[in-house]
Amino acid sequence: MALDQSFVGRTYPPTPPYEVGREKIREFAEAIGDANPAYTDTEAAKALGHSDVIAPPTFVFAITFKAAGAVIEDPQLGLDYSRVVHGDQKFAYTRPVRAGDRLSVTSTIEAIKSLAGNDILDIRGEVHDGSGEHVVTAWTKLVSRAPEGA
Repeated sequence: MALDQSFVGRTYPPTPPYEVGREKIREFAEAIGDANPAYTDTEAAKALGHSDVIAPPTFVFAITFKAAGAVIEDPQLGLDYSRVVHGDQKFAYTRPVRAGDRLSVTSTIEAIKSLAGNDILDIRGEVHDGSGEHVVTAWTKLVSRAPEGA
């Protein structure tokens, strides 16, 4: 069953703040194999003009995807998550994520499309720090595959 188009534009409440820690940034950088010293060495980050270590660009995916859970789990939307695959991801930064940031995400359904029986859901996550400053916008595209034989 196709997702309800009337959900386009629906915005979900902001998430509680997520505090970005140096150790989480280091672990993430190691996990993706990126040895950029700005991710692990405060002095290297400061030499580049940052106040503390910064996170790799894809670090915020974990935060924004968790926030998108409010959309995914909305019973009124009716998304069958067992049929979902991740279709695309992109980010537009105002500034890098830094250790010590307290980030909140507000998720909005930007588009719903049906194509060949598949539902395509575009979710925009606006990430702000504790002072309300915009940090990054993340777009997540989810594809809910059509049931077999549909």
